[in-house]
Amino acid sequence: MLRLEPLLSTSVVTGDGFLDEVTTHLIAAGGKRLRPMLALASATGGRRAATQEDLLGGVAVELVHLASLYHDDVIDEATVRRNVESVNSRFGNLVAIVAGDYLLARSAAIAAGLGTEIAGLLATTLGELCQGQVAEVRSAFQTSRTKEDYFSAIAGKTAALMACSCRIGALTGGLPRTEVDAFTTFGQCLGMVFQLRDDVLDIVAVEGELGKPAGQDLAEGIYTLPVLLALEDPDVGRELGPLLGHPLGQPERDKAREIVAGSTAIAQTVAVGRAFATRATEATAGLASPELSTGFCNLTDSLFVDLPG
Repeated sequence: MLRLEPLLSTSVVTGDGFLDEVTTHLIAAGGKRLRPMLALASATGGRRAATQEDLLGGVAVELVHLASLYHDDVIDEATVRRNVESVNSRFGNLVAIVAGDYLLARSAAIAAGLGTEIAGLLATTLGELCQGQVAEVRSAFQTSRTKEDYFSAIAGKTAALMACSCRIGALTGGLPRTEVDAFTTFGQCLGMVFQLRDDVLDIVAVEGELGKPAGQDLAEGIYTLPVLLALEDPDVGRELGPLLGHPLGQPERDKAREIVAGSTAIAQTVAVGRAFATRATEATAGLASPELSTGFCNLTDSLFVDLPG
């Protein structure tokens, strides 16, 4: 990861001072770098140093993730990302959109250098990201949104790129096809857990914990699994339903969060996340590297540390 960081920054440098400032804005802000970490772990298994191809695979997936953040913040009209001013807030929506497109272009160029299979995989994943995002936007403020719609959206907008990260790493690492598929399944399930966790925290976290305003999804009409489950509750739903269906001010947002947080929906959502975590663990149980299998299991478990129950 120490070797990847400077490669990530230099991969988007153009020589144009303004564009370089925009494209490196969120890179400089830091981040978990979870997707390149997954790619590198899948490629090396902790058994060898990462090759240049392994590192470039990690850079390619992180650039797609960063581009999605640039675009998401424009859609959400967000002002903060990773505890710094968002790109759209600082440079404007047009610059943020074009800079996000540039990051995607750089990712595509890097992937092309890694071979047609990886280039095709990344292109397919980008399509899944777009489908998931469109599905979410289309369902905004709809209290009739189904759980099936929710799972389909997060499978595209979040889980697809984590699955892609693991698969690209397995491919650059030259692993057997059975392990390539196992890593892909792990990444898909981990992505589902990751999004479920994020959606729980959007309800129960205190301000400042998320790097973005708590309750933002509720305010913007993105009704996630905890909200959908709370709406299904005959008692809680009667109180929550009238608050939803339109943009929320701060008092209404806080009230809606309080209702959902006090319901059984949080525990139900965590239980769904644990079911995906079990599937992730099962997918990697037969890996040639027991240490990596244990590490991936610990990573999945860590996502539940700060959740209720």
